[in-house]
Amino acid sequence: MRTYNIHEAKTHLSRLIERAASGEAFVIAKAGKPMVKVVAIDAVEAPRRKRTGFLAGRIKVPADFDDMGAAEIDAMFGGEG
Repeated sequence: MRTYNIHEAKTHLSRLIERAASGEAFVIAKAGKPMVKVVAIDAVEAPRRKRTGFLAGRIKVPADFDDMGAAEIDAMFGGEG
């Protein structure tokens, strides 16, 4: 993906808009630091990675998970276990 500085983007804005509209995304940078990514509105975005359940099928949670260590916790905090 090509990067343009702000001055260059302002100078060639019409040309860059046409390129973005045809599917060529680009980045505009200020002092070498990327500031914005320009893409066509109808461009297909990459799907976001699903984080919830990313270990599904790889680990097993014990049935008594919510009660594990309850007696020890009650003993530490003066509860009745």
